[in-house]
Amino acid sequence: MSAPRALLAALAGALALGACAPLPVPPASPAAVRHAQPMFTLEGRMSATDGQQAASGRIEWEHAPHADRLTLLNPLGQIAARLDSDAAGATLLTADGQRIVAASADALLPQVLGVDVPVARLRLWVQAAPDAGAEVRQRDAYGRPQLLIDQGWRIDYLAYADDGAGAPPARLDISRGDHRIRLIIDSWTARP
Repeated sequence: MSAPRALLAALAGALALGACAPLPVPPASPAAVRHAQPMFTLEGRMSATDGQQAASGRIEWEHAPHADRLTLLNPLGQIAARLDSDAAGATLLTADGQRIVAASADALLPQVLGVDVPVARLRLWVQAAPDAGAEVRQRDAYGRPQLLIDQGWRIDYLAYADDGAGAPPARLDISRGDHRIRLIIDSWTARP
């Protein structure tokens, strides 16, 4: 066999062997440490069910360090309920003009959503910034949570706003037993 033919045969053999070797896997991104924003505004669409009754509509949420305003609108865009809370307590205003006062938003949120979800955790979940006690069971290629378990709740992050490691969630599915909240965030504004 001539030298050029021998070189070609060796090269073909090396390529054939190389084709059988597994491709190198790119290293996974390190777990992204996500910090909750002290202030944010989000707008989106939400559906909630307790397994027997269901509701859906739009949501507008303004969060500040010591105060929240959660406004739920029916599918026609009319205010169905508004929940205001701060250190002094919480007030729920319903579409029919009823005003209900409680010590905390946790006491009133089930009347708004039909699901007994902890408000303090919900503000972390919508930011994909889990508390130290939460268990991140799955992460995406950017190190962002994909599956989170917190106080018996399962939070599935179905989509993020973009492919950046710091992108906020765009679609979440929050569930525990028959209780489920589905949230699609259309706009997100973090405020300093």
